[in-house]
Amino acid sequence: MESRQFVRFLLLFLGIVTLLVITWINLPYAPSNATEIFDCNSFSSWCTSKNRFQPKKIINPLKQLTKSTRHFASHTPQHPLDPLTIQEINHVRTILSSHPLFKFSSPYAFHSVSLEEPDKPLVLNWKRGDSLLPRKASVIARVNNKSYVLTVDLSTEQVTLHSRVPLSGYPTMTVEDMTSSTWAPLANATFNRTILERGVDLKDLACLPISLGWFGKAEENRRLIKVQCYSMKDTANFYMRPIEGLTVLLDMDTKQVVEISDKGRTIPIPKADNTDYRFSAQELHKQMNLINPISIEQPKGPSFVIEDEHMVKWANWEFHLKPDARAGVIVSRARVKDPNTGEVRNVMYKGFSSELFVPYMDPTDAWYFKTYMDAGEYGFGLQSMPLDPLNDCPRNAYYMDGVFAAADGTPYVRSNMVCVFERYAGDIGWRHSESPITGMEIREVRPKVTLVVRMAASVANYDYIVDWEFQTDGLIRIKVGLSGILMVKGTPYENMNQVGEQENLFGTLLSENVIGVIHDHYITFYLDMDIDDSDNSFVKVNIQRQDTAPGKSPRASYLKAKRNVAKTEKDAQIKLKLYDPAEFHVINPTKKTRVGNPVGYKVVPGGTAASLLDLEDPPQKRGAFTNNQIWVTPYNRSEEWAGGLFVYQSQGEDTLAVWSDRDRPIENKDIVVWYTLGFHHVPCQEDFPIMPTVSSSFDLKPVNFFESNPILRIPPNLEKDLPVCKPTASS
Repeated sequence: MESRQFVRFLLLFLGIVTLLVITWINLPYAPSNATEIFDCNSFSSWCTSKNRFQPKKIINPLKQLTKSTRHFASHTPQHPLDPLTIQEINHVRTILSSHPLFKFSSPYAFHSVSLEEPDKPLVLNWKRGDSLLPRKASVIARVNNKSYVLTVDLSTEQVTLHSRVPLSGYPTMTVEDMTSSTWAPLANATFNRTILERGVDLKDLACLPISLGWFGKAEENRRLIKVQCYSMKDTANFYMRPIEGLTVLLDMDTKQVVEISDKGRTIPIPKADNTDYRFSAQELHKQMNLINPISIEQPKGPSFVIEDEHMVKWANWEFHLKPDARAGVIVSRARVKDPNTGEVRNVMYKGFSSELFVPYMDPTDAWYFKTYMDAGEYGFGLQSMPLDPLNDCPRNAYYMDGVFAAADGTPYVRSNMVCVFERYAGDIGWRHSESPITGMEIREVRPKVTLVVRMAASVANYDYIVDWEFQTDGLIRIKVGLSGILMVKGTPYENMNQVGEQENLFGTLLSENVIGVIHDHYITFYLDMDIDDSDNSFVKVNIQRQDTAPGKSPRASYLKAKRNVAKTEKDAQIKLKLYDPAEFHVINPTKKTRVGNPVGYKVVPGGTAASLLDLEDPPQKRGAFTNNQIWVTPYNRSEEWAGGLFVYQSQGEDTLAVWSDRDRPIENKDIVVWYTLGFHHVPCQEDFPIMPTVSSSFDLKPVNFFESNPILRIPPNLEKDLPVCKPTASS
């Protein structure tokens, strides 16, 4: 009896202590110095440290200056699209602190503080040296459990409160939302008792905040989140040790436990053996040295420059680059120099990853809701991690930091969030060797060197690597790599010979007691194409078989290209089909080449996995932007996020699919192209305990944009231009 009372007392004590800590975490923080900055990379672990009951000290990155952070304290914007600076975010915070909505209200939180970009025509007409356009901030805030969208004019200090708020859904979670939600269940005695009964020590507990989508009326009118937990004992890879079947439904605003579902008590927690992926954790005799160290040397340094912190110039390209809390990275004003005229021509006004949709294919109680929207729910940029020099990015890479706002408006730095580097992988730009039968000894080859902009987001277990690659021939390649750790399910099975023939595991048995659940990944990109001007048209070039007339040719058939200009949005809703091929051109119908072709770029598809879910399935209604691989909409500055402005617990009334069904005119208009890369992932044992990277890409390729091959006149490599590196042993 005394031991039971002691356990009850211990659980109650832990609950009270945890609740006090949670309360402390959520208190508004007012720094003593208005220019104080915080490095929030420590939040990225989502409280999985064994010292989780000892909150980590937040450090000032100005004490750890790097090449990309030296000027933060004094940085001022130089371009209309430059992100908000530390000073500007502090200014926004000061302005709003005296606004009636915030001054007399508590609690409140800023879910987004970002640049409200000037009107597109103003940016297009702006030139370096002109006065900077008025700076404004777009703010999304929650005040007394209501959502607000505001504009703050930094010059006039005027605050505009917008009346248009989405019908359903909530803003992107703050990092504080995620962190505090993982702690909150520890204030519940029933939860703590359940963990102990599962044989897990509370100090070994790691929990994750899981967005729950929307599945009906019971989930309306309050911000909810689900929390699931893992054992960290004996491994850094706690994801492989799920406490299966235990799900906590939590009110995110009050931090109160609404419901605990515990249906997996008979499922063992998988062992920690062979799960740690760190090099330092591998046994020495099992470490592999398969290749010698490799590096690309640039004796004259990189060929690119970055002006005013954000303007990238390389070879024949120039574009504006900035980190973004939701999109990750935004590429704007991409222009390429014409080799014949020397004119710098417009290609793309703005491009970024608009939304990610990751539905898991397990309809059971602890899994059906796992249908993540990683940009709109978690913030793709908020989950970006510092890139690792020499491994994430090669030598001579330039690193760019992100500056974001915490929930109380305090600016913080996400260090080394983006890197820019030149890549040479031995690829060929163009080549031709003349056949000996011609008598001409011709062998002409040009190396392909490209410029890469890279970011990596670690959204809990999964890692996404996003590359924007620029080529000298005018092509832009957008590539997504998937790595990281699978989200796995605990199971009583240790071998497939124990599984009944008719039993559905909803995935693959990867190791003893571990199932990798089948899932999809969709990444939808926003591409505001401006081919030589803003008014463009979308052309579907159908490649069709044509039968020859009897007796006219020995051939029975051939292929013919038939051009169809999309008049309205529905004409441009494209589902890719292998046996109904087409090209997809964005053209400027008012500008022609020397021989009369309209100038343009084409979308070259890749990563073409398509959603197979029922269109009325609640996750697919929210992710309806994946119903087609290509969409085209008229430019509308309020339509940038494919899943809607407020994605969290939304019902799907404000998505790309809804906008496109308005069927607005798009011929010879300022248009936006949307492309979705898709991956079906059936896990395999090679994905355990950590996944080798799987990647796919699509291209934006010139089509009649130049008069001829734009890299015809670049020189080949010569021995005298390159350093000769010798192995140390032979030097």
